[in-house]
Parts: sequence; structure tokens; C-alpha cells
Amino acid sequence: MTQVSSVGVLDKAVTILECLAGRPASLAELVERTGLSRPTAYRLAVALEVHRLAERDRDGRFRVGPALAELAGTNRADPLEEAAGPILERLRNTTHESAQLYRRIGDVRRCVAAAERSSGLRDTVPVGAELPMTAGSAAQVLLAWEPEADNERLMTEARFSTSMLSAVRRRGWAASVGEREPGVASVSAPVFGPDGRVIAAVSVSGPIDRLTRHPGRVHADAVLAAARFLTAA
Repeated sequence: MTQVSSVGVLDKAVTILECLAGRPASLAELVERTGLSRPTAYRLAVALEVHRLAERDRDGRFRVGPALAELAGTNRADPLEEAAGPILERLRNTTHESAQLYRRIGDVRRCVAAAERSSGLRDTVPVGAELPMTAGSAAQVLLAWEPEADNERLMTEARFSTSMLSAVRRRGWAASVGEREPGVASVSAPVFGPDGRVIAAVSVSGPIDRLTRHPGRVHADAVLAAARFLTAA
């Protein structure tokens, strides 16, 4: 919590929301991260859930609820998503493949911006689509910079390994071939926030026939360039 007011219960509730802003948390994790007692953390988290400021995922972990975005207002532009349009269009025009920007929402990754090929065989991912965090190069990127302990549950179902995530961190990009969907290949790179954490993944995807079974050799440089532009944005 960055500031303290004279209303202690409000300060504690804000502490919980700040904790959940990074990633979902079980009750035990809330207690550990916030320093609150277990009864207090539970009582406040449930109260936030009643007001839709928090919600629980399918594993019962608390995460930020939809009311926060609603209160912020739908007309408030997200700087990253606002900048993504022209950058993704440039990436599409450079690679001649569909380009997407993904953000992690709990156990899924949501496409928040996209630039599609106008014709020909393509991998279409509409804005708003939610894909699993257990397959695909964007999922690899969104997990690769997270602490291994936080990934343990997802890794039991993932189609990639922890050693593959280590390789993604070393080279700075990820590739997948038929991992999420048969016949589709993709290349992704991380977008970093001001605090150095990965906040999104930028990707290109298309048929294996065009991207080949080594898509990183074909498009990694272009995807990395787009990621750098988005990080600057």
C-alpha cells in the first residue's frame, strides 16, 4: 500500500486490491502478501466480492473483479491498447500474418488488440477472445517471467515445459508449432511495464505452411521490434 488514510478498514481493503492487481491469490497468499490476519483478509476479500470489486476464479482464488473496470469508465483509453493498433498493423504488414496483443486474466489470456490479414488463409483471433494459458507462444511469454512457484499448477496441464520457459527468457521470444491448434504456428515476445514486469505478449500467427516449423527464424526479429515499441508506449 503506497499511502495510508485515517480509515483503517479502507486502507486494508485497498491493500488487498493492490495485491490482486498483480495476479490472483488464494486466501493463504493474500495473508502472506498483505500481512493481514487470516480472518481480516477473508472478511474484506468476501466483502469486496459482494461489491464485485473482487471475484474468484475456477480454483477459488481471488482476483480483481469487473466493477473496477466499470467504475473506471469504458471511455478511458488504455495507453497500451491505444498504442497497439498502428504497431500491430505495421507488424502485420511486415510479416504478412495476423498480429495480436494478449494480456493475462487469471488462467486465460485475452486478445485485447489485433490486426488481421485481409485475405488468404489466416489464424483469426477476435478481440475479446480468451485462450488458455497452457498452450501457444503467447502463453509461454506470459508465464516465462513469472516465479516458477506461481506457475506450478498451470504447468501440470501445459503443453510446454519449464525448461522451454527458461529458453524463452534467455532468447527473449517464444515460438509454437501446432501447440494451441493443429496447423497453426506463432511467435510471441514480451511487453514490459514501467516496473519491469511482463504486462502483455505481442504475437504473429498463421499456418505452418507459411511460418514453417521454425517460425522464430522467420518472424522473431519483427515481433521483438513490435514488443519494444509497445514497451516504450
